[in-house]
Amino acid sequence: MTGKLQDRVAIVFGAGSVGEGWGNGKASAVAYARAGARVACVDMNETAARATADIIAGEGGKAIALRADVTRLDEVRAATEETVRALGRLDVLHNNVGITAAGGPVEASEESWDRVMSVNVKSMFFTCKCALPIMVEQGRGAIINISSLAGIRWTGYNYSSYYASKAAVINFTRGVAIEYAARGIRANSILPGLMDTPHIYQQITTFYASVEEMVQARHKLSPTGRMGTAWDVANAAVFLASDDAAYINGVELPVDGGLHAKAGV
Repeated sequence: MTGKLQDRVAIVFGAGSVGEGWGNGKASAVAYARAGARVACVDMNETAARATADIIAGEGGKAIALRADVTRLDEVRAATEETVRALGRLDVLHNNVGITAAGGPVEASEESWDRVMSVNVKSMFFTCKCALPIMVEQGRGAIINISSLAGIRWTGYNYSSYYASKAAVINFTRGVAIEYAARGIRANSILPGLMDTPHIYQQITTFYASVEEMVQARHKLSPTGRMGTAWDVANAAVFLASDDAAYINGVELPVDGGLHAKAGV
């Protein structure tokens, strides 16, 4: 494989999929490999990580599968160190892990709030803590953090912890981008909008009477008349990780068919 990321190494946290089909992390891992990168596929579900790595290997690429709980610093560090040991370096850090929890400030429990913040935000603190020293030593690196359109606007769902966590991801990414810019490291966020991925069938169906109602409602809300796919996110990630985006740093890239520019939901 040859491409924009030839001979580089990417570590993708959340490279598995929570169900059949293509999640954002799974598609991004495969897209990095198709662009020439060697990829460490990391997921809490090692079987899911292995499935993604096997797809890459089946297409002639190089990938390893690792298990890690992103809320545990020791496991994140072990996965990062194994990536460098097995693949030789670390050029791209991709943070895809994220969860939702229904409820506003009154309805949500303290436990659910803390869980969302830990998985969605603290995890990125951990992965950057482990990856940045390696990138600094190399003199280059690209960090791609998956936030959400929910980080900048109401999206129609009642989950205050998710809004807060995804907004935090954006500002955390900006801080990393500026602090490390002079050392050859870029950090950018991707803000997926209404995406048709396995995630929505696992975590959003409770807001609707049926799966069919959910799908049609989300298609209708998009300015394009359809939801996006995991490949829309993956293609944006490859661009931001590549030298095509060498002077793009600290930005939030909506991948949402224009929904961010539309009033209301």
